Amino acid sequence: MCVWFVVSIIGMCTMVPLHFLSVEHLKLQKRYGMEKGTKIGDILGLISGWGFFSFWFGVWLSPQPRFIIPILENLALFIPIINLSILLVHLLISLPFIIIGAWFGIGSVKETTLKVAETHRAEKIVSTGLYSVIRHPQYFGGILAHIGISIILSSLLSLITTPMVILLNYLISWKEEKELVKEFGKDYEDYKKKVPMFIPKLRK
Repeated sequence: MCVWFVVSIIGMCTMVPLHFLSVEHLKLQKRYGMEKGTKIGDILGLISGWGFFSFWFGVWLSPQPRFIIPILENLALFIPIINLSILLVHLLISLPFIIIGAWFGIGSVKETTLKVAETHRAEKIVSTGLYSVIRHPQYFGGILAHIGISIILSSLLSLITTPMVILLNYLISWKEEKELVKEFGKDYEDYKKKVPMFIPKLRK
């Protein structure tokens, strides 16, 4: 019953080293030349980024044990389009996570452009908007959305793996920052000192 879930988890983990390779822009350009190295990095970024998200989608939707929060458990909304019943209390708890997560995710893409989000190749340090309060708003938003979607779908295994999801996103962020320091030097080091990595600062 959980084969799909296991495959999705393994798939997410497999995309992480591929992502590591995709952000080694200077190394790729040195080995293959500026144009070819950039193109290889962009392709690896697209594969690892969309691959990671696709497997993450599988984690949420795969057949797995369901859980029930024992409050108003008899109240549910039935959605005929996808033939799914959603417990009202799960909906109420999950919506803040999903809405805030989507706001961080979409807002970060607007700040950096979709191309940067897909290829993980930044041409400059973005420190405005959401990036002035958190260094990785897209990944932070993804983690919040993961929690919310796991709750709204009552996906037990998905919710249990939240620490692993946080760890994978942390590793990706750590590697990206390591490469950004190589590319932008002291400017990015200064940015790191001013803005937290994963917990948004409430005051600028």
